[in-house]
Amino acid sequence: MGLTRQYLRYEPAALFGLVASARAGVAFVALRGERGRYVAVPACEHVFVWDTRKGEKVLILKGLKQQVSCLCPSPDGLHLAVGYEDGAIRVFNLLSGESTITFNGHRAAVTALQYDHLGGRLVSGSKDTEVIVWDVINESGLYRLKGHKDVITQVLFLKEKNLLVTCSKDTLVKWWDLDTQHCFKTLVGHRAEVWGMALLSKEKRLITGSADSELRVWDLTYIQEGKDPDEPESKKSKGSSPGTEETTEEDETLELDEHPEERIVKCSKVGSIMREGRDRVLTLGTDRMGKFLACHGTDAVLEVFSVLSEEEIQKKLEKKMKKARKKAKQKSEEEPERSVELSLQEEIQRVTNVKASSKIKSFDLILSPKGELKMVLLLQNNVIELYNLDLSAQVPQAVRVSRITIGGHRSDVRTLAFSSDNIAILSAAAESVKIWNRSTLQCIRTMECEYALCSLFVPGDRQVIIGTKTGKLQLYDLASGSLIETLDAHDGAVWSICLSPDQHGFVTGGADKCVKFWEFELVKDESSVQKRLSMKHVRILQLDEDVLCVRYSPNQKLLAVSLLDCTVKVFYVDTLKFFLSLYGHKLPVLCMDICYDGTLIATGSADRNVKIWGLDFGDCHRSLFAHDDSVMYLQFVPKSHLFFTAGKDNKIKQWDADKFEHIQTLEGHHQEVWCLALSPNGDYVVSASHDKSLRLWERTREPLILEEEREMQREAEYEESVAKEEQPVVPGEREGETGLAGKKTIETIKAAERIMEAIELYREEMAKLKEHNAICKAAGKEVPFPVNPILRAYGNITPSAYVLEVFKKVKSSELEESLLVLPFSYVPDLLRLFNEYIQLGSDVELLCRALLFLLKIHFGQITSNQMLVTVIENLKKTTISRVSEARDVLGFNMAGLQFLKREIEAKDEVTFFADATERFEEKKRKRKKKEKMVLAML
Repeated sequence: MGLTRQYLRYEPAALFGLVASARAGVAFVALRGERGRYVAVPACEHVFVWDTRKGEKVLILKGLKQQVSCLCPSPDGLHLAVGYEDGAIRVFNLLSGESTITFNGHRAAVTALQYDHLGGRLVSGSKDTEVIVWDVINESGLYRLKGHKDVITQVLFLKEKNLLVTCSKDTLVKWWDLDTQHCFKTLVGHRAEVWGMALLSKEKRLITGSADSELRVWDLTYIQEGKDPDEPESKKSKGSSPGTEETTEEDETLELDEHPEERIVKCSKVGSIMREGRDRVLTLGTDRMGKFLACHGTDAVLEVFSVLSEEEIQKKLEKKMKKARKKAKQKSEEEPERSVELSLQEEIQRVTNVKASSKIKSFDLILSPKGELKMVLLLQNNVIELYNLDLSAQVPQAVRVSRITIGGHRSDVRTLAFSSDNIAILSAAAESVKIWNRSTLQCIRTMECEYALCSLFVPGDRQVIIGTKTGKLQLYDLASGSLIETLDAHDGAVWSICLSPDQHGFVTGGADKCVKFWEFELVKDESSVQKRLSMKHVRILQLDEDVLCVRYSPNQKLLAVSLLDCTVKVFYVDTLKFFLSLYGHKLPVLCMDICYDGTLIATGSADRNVKIWGLDFGDCHRSLFAHDDSVMYLQFVPKSHLFFTAGKDNKIKQWDADKFEHIQTLEGHHQEVWCLALSPNGDYVVSASHDKSLRLWERTREPLILEEEREMQREAEYEESVAKEEQPVVPGEREGETGLAGKKTIETIKAAERIMEAIELYREEMAKLKEHNAICKAAGKEVPFPVNPILRAYGNITPSAYVLEVFKKVKSSELEESLLVLPFSYVPDLLRLFNEYIQLGSDVELLCRALLFLLKIHFGQITSNQMLVTVIENLKKTTISRVSEARDVLGFNMAGLQFLKREIEAKDEVTFFADATERFEEKKRKRKKKEKMVLAML
């Protein structure tokens, strides 16, 4: 058997060139004891925390594969909840940067996240139209709320009441009572999607943003249970007389039943505030104190409003009343006290409009202790801007304090190149060329350019040449970062550029159906004595179609030209005579490359295929279906017949041109990959995508075996299919407004399998023990019992203790779903073990939670099983006693902590007054000393 060819694996090394993705929101986070300085932004699958003062990245919260879709900082500022495209939610600790909790419940992207005011619960809304409430402390899901028919756009907890408000693209705003987990009220006053909402004035007012320029305002009245908001006081007092008690109660019930939703809250529309923007509201939000409201549409203007507090409203009313009385006196009329009231526009006043440099995607507000309003804006073009609004000014104007831009391009990178020493990377987009240091990933040069389409480093790596969409060639000097020369090379776009193997010149192909040959020359500069590099046009090859790509063969004898008519024509370089025509692609060839020995040419086309041809006769060796969309770039690995392709299907793939095999797929980009570049030594690949990110991939020393790669691929596909399967049905649960929070994943299945294996081991060990005891009894002496190696690894623990260890290792957020897929045959053993554990008093809270869930889902089978009657009776006794013990311990600890708190507060007060007295005495002494000095002088 011959040796299989070994390949080396390429691994992701870094993500750079990205300031922030515009997919999710931006949020101020408290870091190093400071608020208003650090902002968290989504960056593809990661979250970056930027220092807005220094413009530096201070923390990276690393994600897995899916893109970030939502962010929400916790009220204590120590954690950040991050929602992803696949429906997962991860809670990160901002001090360590580690993910502490993972929640899996949604089947689509998370679109809204919100903590309650204590930070103990987290609510999430998703594209799957469902809302889930999570317990952050217990790390588990509480319940799922169903009712909306479209994407959830915003979710809000109420501080005072245990209520939740959600809005969606189905035009509805729903109110949920979290005690009973049902929707008790639906607001239907919107004609289009509700894109955002906010609670104002101590949660007595709700404001919603829709697809028009109106911000609708609703007054909220919270009603105590059993009272009807519309019932007059006289009627309520009548109910106290014994003769009419029965009828009044009946009438009250009828009235309540007419508006059952108004038992908890009453919503009445007050009016609307008009925005200046004509399009839909994109984001609507307030600062943490609720004093300022801001919103923006799909344009570059953020509209900021001030919300008056109750005291300010009262002052304004008093002023108005004074004016009204003055007028009334002048006209000698009665005092019109009742007619004086503030309009909605006076209560919610426009402060200013903030004009950003590009379209706004999201924002966050924070009111600093100095009285300034800080606003951070995440823009569409890979920029973060921070504005300050001085509220003490007569006419408040927003001032831009900082702008984070250097870390990336404003538009998509369309061309990449590596320097000959593998150290510098060139990236060029529609507005600028940037040079990056490969090892530090820092941008070392930024130069303005026209819309770049192709690029190369001039031999020596001191200059770069850019081919533009307007047909120009631009030559830049890297040392000074300046444009040296611009030449009008083509009448249309310069689609391709290729350095000649002898490094004396290069060739360009353009949309004007020409291939032009250029040579480097040194010309005398008018401004200086020294000569500078220039480009000289030497030859032209006229063709019948637009040129899309040009490539030299390594011996510089042949030139391959890709044309718009889907063919590749090969010419002799010296005479420009036609040599070969490679035809077979159904759509134009967008990219191609010739291998190092000049024997093979690989072509990538918009028809999603890659064809490998022999350059001696032009025969097609193999056609490979490479990508699910157009192949955008293709390049051979130096000194080999392996090549990389980049496609519009977000993937980069490595192929073997000799064996025609797919070796590896580099997954990481979330949108179309436009281009890639390989370093001259083949150790690095850099790629650019529509998601604004640049990614660096590094060749490792780890060998890649194709069979193992295929096996891993099949496993990944299986895991994906398991996650897409139908969710297990919970016995006794009706299809209604609520459901279980979790979802079936490969992790929950693995957890259930581990529990099953542990119970099977327990059964085997108990059977062995029984057999051993029988042997000992027959022999009349003690025979050594063989210990199971697994139990020995855990420190010679008992089989029942091993089951508990396995059970404790199941993640809290996956416990219910794991028990749901556990077959009933394992439940009786588990219940007996639970009884044993609870008697010992270990992990009472976890075991009670699991026990109650098992009883709920297997109620029918457990109650009909005579064998389990005694087990359930014992469990009832032990559980009640142990839970009451645990409650007593908690109560005692709480009382002790409260006592300590009071003691500390009392001590602090005494210290405070002692300090104040000392300061007063010190001032007195200084004053007396001063007086003595003055008298002495006199």
